[in-house]
Amino acid sequence: MPYCRLFTFGLGYCKLGLLCKMKFDSILSEINGFGKFQLRLILIQMLSRITLPCHFLLNNFMAAIPNHHCNISALDDGDVFGNLTFQQKLAVSIPAEQDGTLNGCEMFPSPQYQYLLGSNSTGTKDAVTTVPCQNGWMYDNSTFKSTLATEWDLVCSRKTMTKATATVLFAGVMVGAPLFGFLSDSFGRRPMLLVSYLSTLIFAVLSAFSTSYIMFTIMRFFTGLSQAGISIISIALNVEWFSVEHRTFSGIIISLDWTLGSWLLVGIAYGVNDWRMLILAVSSPLILSIFAWRWLPESARWLMANGKVDAAHRYIMQCSKMNNRSKSMSAITPETLLKSAQEEIEDKKYTFLDLFKSPNLRKVAICSGIVWYGVAFTYYGITLNITGFGLNPYLTQFTFASIEMPMKIGVYFFLKKFGRKPGMIVTLLSVGLCLFVNMLIPKENVIIRTVVAVLGKSMSEASFTIMFLYTTELFPTIVRQNGLGYTSFVARLGVSISPLIMLLEDVWNHFPALIYSSVAVGSGLVAVLLPETLNIHLPELIEDIEKPRKQHTKSEK
Repeated sequence: MPYCRLFTFGLGYCKLGLLCKMKFDSILSEINGFGKFQLRLILIQMLSRITLPCHFLLNNFMAAIPNHHCNISALDDGDVFGNLTFQQKLAVSIPAEQDGTLNGCEMFPSPQYQYLLGSNSTGTKDAVTTVPCQNGWMYDNSTFKSTLATEWDLVCSRKTMTKATATVLFAGVMVGAPLFGFLSDSFGRRPMLLVSYLSTLIFAVLSAFSTSYIMFTIMRFFTGLSQAGISIISIALNVEWFSVEHRTFSGIIISLDWTLGSWLLVGIAYGVNDWRMLILAVSSPLILSIFAWRWLPESARWLMANGKVDAAHRYIMQCSKMNNRSKSMSAITPETLLKSAQEEIEDKKYTFLDLFKSPNLRKVAICSGIVWYGVAFTYYGITLNITGFGLNPYLTQFTFASIEMPMKIGVYFFLKKFGRKPGMIVTLLSVGLCLFVNMLIPKENVIIRTVVAVLGKSMSEASFTIMFLYTTELFPTIVRQNGLGYTSFVARLGVSISPLIMLLEDVWNHFPALIYSSVAVGSGLVAVLLPETLNIHLPELIEDIEKPRKQHTKSEK
């Protein structure tokens, strides 16, 4: 392969084609794999990526269930009921719980005037027959003007339908991940991102103007399916334009989009209390993304792999010019890239099944899938339960979002010093411990519960960030895309199930927390079986996984 010498860049000639297979990484290193070109790429994609947490966590506000009680207007039996104050009407119409709050799902079939005399003990009220709400509900609109629950009375026996909307969204993401993965490999990253932008915006608008619950859930499914394209394609496009030595740092930077989006969601939700307008508001950054798409580059790796060397050469030259490295690329022509692309095409012979054919890679695939399930399952179990800590939902969401920024910065330095494997074990076990401890703290101790919850949330966020980086280093290059697609699918399966676990609190109040805690601890113990990747050469072939891996010759940046 004599043409391999064109890509040495002072690194020495290629050895048995190994360096030739990494030649695009060599090109990126030569033209600065983390310069102005890459920063522009991050900023453009930030416009769309900040909408991901806005939609994924939107149920915390859009599907919130405010305090409610039965509509008692039909109990007006004449002058006596009409002359009572509103509080007196509630006392004679609705049974009280043991803590003194009004029952939200039952009422008396007729006014019980004896309770006006002060005989309102729980034992006395239990002796009176109650019936389900007969004429709908009345809602406390002090926090939320309108939610899914108030729109379609999704309370009491129908409260599971609010949780189901989150599951439907994530089911769409689960289906969309492999779909857009296939489409982006077939038609390119750039056009499929535009499709994702447009389809997400269209389905979000349609869901905001839904006239029924069925229509809304269908539109949310397709919104999730479309957003899967934004999620996985943007990550792939970013990784494919960063040089190897900068990918860990770039992964942390890219993950900050989620933090910014979480802050944006809190701000918008605080100012927009109507669920329809809230959907439109959090989707509005996609309009800017559509206009900014014209400056978004295609993946030069994908162009080369598909023989489109002229376009690849144009983007490489554009990158080198923006990063002030034009002189370094004077020897690269479309013809040399065409020869390089021939090897890239030959390497595309691996499928999802290859993840399970060799023993060590099979172990990595199974264990990483289990860990990813635990990471996603517990993360969304905590994040989608902001009302369970006794604080204002806006304050809780803001606190959760604010802790992510310093945590991600700390994760970067932890990873450089201690590695990925200890990070995964420590964070997941800490999440399980925090969830278990919070079960033992009385609800009256709001401050202590909140501190423990925030600590658990920060550890959960850290595990998510670490596992994303860890996964890209565990799988060999030739099956890395398959590995990422497989783990993404398993993670979304956990996310889809996670919101429904909260319904088990009707069986036992602490049942959901116990399940989340157990899954976190279990997946943390499984992480012990994964190999360490700190300062280790990234595997290129499956054979590299089946033998000891060598350390990098230079430190990770």
